[in-house]
Amino acid sequence: MRIFLYLCKYSAKTGKAEDGGWDSVAIPMAVRSACRKKTKKEEAMDIQELFRKMTSGHFWGNLLAMLALVILLCLGVKYGLDWYTNHGEVVVVPNVLHKDFKEAKDILDGLDLKIEVSDTGYVKSLPPNCVLEQSIIAGEKVKPRRVIFVTINATSTPTIALPDVIDNSSYREAAVKLRAMGFKLGPPQFIPGEKDWVYGIICKGRQLSTGARVSIEDMLTIQVGDGRLSENDSINYTEPEFQYYYEDEEELEEPEEMTTEEPSPATTESAPQSAAPEKPTATN
Repeated sequence: MRIFLYLCKYSAKTGKAEDGGWDSVAIPMAVRSACRKKTKKEEAMDIQELFRKMTSGHFWGNLLAMLALVILLCLGVKYGLDWYTNHGEVVVVPNVLHKDFKEAKDILDGLDLKIEVSDTGYVKSLPPNCVLEQSIIAGEKVKPRRVIFVTINATSTPTIALPDVIDNSSYREAAVKLRAMGFKLGPPQFIPGEKDWVYGIICKGRQLSTGARVSIEDMLTIQVGDGRLSENDSINYTEPEFQYYYEDEEELEEPEEMTTEEPSPATTESAPQSAAPEKPTATN
């Protein structure tokens, strides 16, 4: 590239077209004009042209338009953010606890606040669809159009799935697990079977199975074994195993002879004499 520019400058400086010279190469006119050295007259004309453009109304009009656009953009951002964030405007959150959901919605709509249900609970002493909790406590200051999340009371009692405790745990384990889940338990019902083993669960006279949905207000009765066998239970009798021995396999042991030991003379002498004394004979 440097060699090409050098050739352009050389051909523009000489201005001669010789056969076989560098001017015979096809060089674009734009490159030749760029490489050609300007005269003082041309430089003075370029400066005058620059000043003429800078003092023209078109140039200053464009500059003022750009400045006005920047100012409008800054003002739009400032006031737009204030409008979007409700700068300087606050609303005091009212207390809507234990109020009906429709009544609470009307109160919050009047203060330019929004309400949404996030969860449901159950309190037996309160009416259905009343507000149990609110996400922002009463008295807090918030921006308009703020969303207040509430928890309302369920219209019916909640149900819980029965866990796998039937024929799978003892009475103590099943009772602890069911009470921890929120079930209500009545006195157990004892039936023949293995002692303290859970054989079934009854609710309102109906036999329940694992996974059944039961209301937390219903009373459950656990069927527990009392340690006795029922008539349907079967007993497996296993005969004892005997080993038979034959003369070919093992010889029978002969009984040992019983011998009596004779008393020693020392023992005989030391033994007390039990014979009666002789009576004296009478003499004439």
